[in-house]
Amino acid sequence: LMNAAVAQGVEPARIAQHCDSVALCFSKGLGAPAGAVLAGRREFVAEAWRMRKMLGGGMRQAGVLAAAALLGLEHAEVTLRRDHDNARRFAEGIQELNSPLCSVNLAAVETNMVMVSIRGGWPSPPELCERLRAVSEEEVAETGQAVSVLVFPWSAHAVRAVWHRDVSAQDTELAMNKLGFVARKCQE
Repeated sequence: LMNAAVAQGVEPARIAQHCDSVALCFSKGLGAPAGAVLAGRREFVAEAWRMRKMLGGGMRQAGVLAAAALLGLEHAEVTLRRDHDNARRFAEGIQELNSPLCSVNLAAVETNMVMVSIRGGWPSPPELCERLRAVSEEEVAETGQAVSVLVFPWSAHAVRAVWHRDVSAQDTELAMNKLGFVARKCQE
């Protein structure tokens, strides 16, 4: 919800007005250590509250977590915009690689997520993810850096990369360089 609101330049309420219920996790892009909020009709929230208690959910002294969530909300626009900019830069970097291995639909990069299309049959998305995660002696020797990039095999022909508050512009550049290195090695 917050990523969509920032990307569209609207208040979250404008998007949520079309929903019966909304759940917002404070620990994802907002950076709180834990916590979420659920909103909806009074009966719906009462039932969710009852189920949470039945399943043993509940916290004491949650004020510290609430303070972290509030801080995340207060800085959400700046933080999420930075994540979106880093994701866009990564996607543009993939296009600049002009690799036969992978591509990105830049028009589809609207928030902090980048779907990377894998062309050809090799490497498969899981294999590419593993190569991006692993650090080899050859990589360190060639690049002078040991970089591990975590992406997720999304489908038979795509991987998903997601940015959050702990991924900096420098981390983004390192990830682009690592993808370039892996792409070159896969072509050899």
